[in-house]
Amino acid sequence: MRRRDLALLPVLLFALPALARAEEPKVETGQYIDLAPVALPVAVNNRLINYIFVSVRVNLANNADAIKLRDKEPFLRDALVRAGHRTPFTLVTDYTKIDENKLKAALYRDAVAILGQRNVVGIVVISQTPKQRTGIPRPKP
Repeated sequence: MRRRDLALLPVLLFALPALARAEEPKVETGQYIDLAPVALPVAVNNRLINYIFVSVRVNLANNADAIKLRDKEPFLRDALVRAGHRTPFTLVTDYTKIDENKLKAALYRDAVAILGQRNVVGIVVISQTPKQRTGIPRPKP
């Protein structure tokens, strides 16, 4: 290696954490309700394949009473679990992830019913952690 290449090495080492943070999902700050992690089933042909532990945030309007609405977190979590068991949010291309769009649509509908239309701004899936990563069937193309 040349000296010039060695001189750039510390710059690259300091840049790596910033690049890693760029890959993380953008989570808006403001008023919100974080739901406790929920285990959602992944089912194929009415057969349980896996569970995905999901952390979700419900973003609230700026004028919402966040303290009062946070008391309704158990109702939101219950609605998410019921929706996930009624029609699993199975992602047909990967059994270690859930379909975020289906989850957001279902939870948004329930959050509006529980918290009120003017209080809910959006839904953000913060993390997904599968129970199993191996030993599950491969999705069919």
